Amino acid sequence: MATMAWFDIAAKKLGFPTIELFVKAGSDGESIGNCPFSQRLFMILWLKGVIFNVTTVDLKRKPADLQDLAPGTNPPFVTFNGEVKVDVNKIEEFLEEKLTPPRYPRLATKHRESNTAGIDVFAKFSAYIKNPRKDTNDEKALLKSLRRLDEFLRTPLSEEIDADATGDLPESSRSFLDGPELTLADCNLLPKLHILKIVARKYRGFEIPADMTGVWRYLNHAYQREEFTSTCPAEREIEFAYLDVAKRIK
Repeated sequence: MATMAWFDIAAKKLGFPTIELFVKAGSDGESIGNCPFSQRLFMILWLKGVIFNVTTVDLKRKPADLQDLAPGTNPPFVTFNGEVKVDVNKIEEFLEEKLTPPRYPRLATKHRESNTAGIDVFAKFSAYIKNPRKDTNDEKALLKSLRRLDEFLRTPLSEEIDADATGDLPESSRSFLDGPELTLADCNLLPKLHILKIVARKYRGFEIPADMTGVWRYLNHAYQREEFTSTCPAEREIEFAYLDVAKRIK
């Protein structure tokens, strides 16, 4: 188990809550491992601008003190002022409730539909990559799901539409699901979309089609934000996590 302090000044001196995020360790037992749920919480805490520590947990050699802290629980989970919080969705809700303006930004979406955009992409990817027969129907289902996400990202949100304009609606140019800034919806979807891109290319030779300009714009903007890139596991960790699945592909 390795702990990484992301800020030098102690949280207590500044009146911040004491927060520690426990995430799955990589194959070396110390680096950040492949886990979209861990990255989701990592991104949320980073975007909140809160002082926190990150502890990577080697699941093969889970230390006794961790078992005492959260018995029967695997990462990710959080301690907040010493209180253990489990279940990713509940942790997200808790952090949004506790870490509020003016000190911390709100990360909730303004548009309800942003929360469900791409909701089935990862499930379709999982079915596709885990099917050893390379079933074309699974690939078609994945492409259909990605097309829906692409259409959402290319369709302008209400604030992008000029009420006085005539003719066809312009294509959206927004960076993320809900607008120009990262939100909770992005913290959920982006880690999964990144895994899809890497694993499908590595083990199936599948590339997200170039004509899905909305999806590619979305990913490229994410790759320019350290809140995303600095919380990502290394590509080799993502590939390693799916190695056994790849061995079954015929």
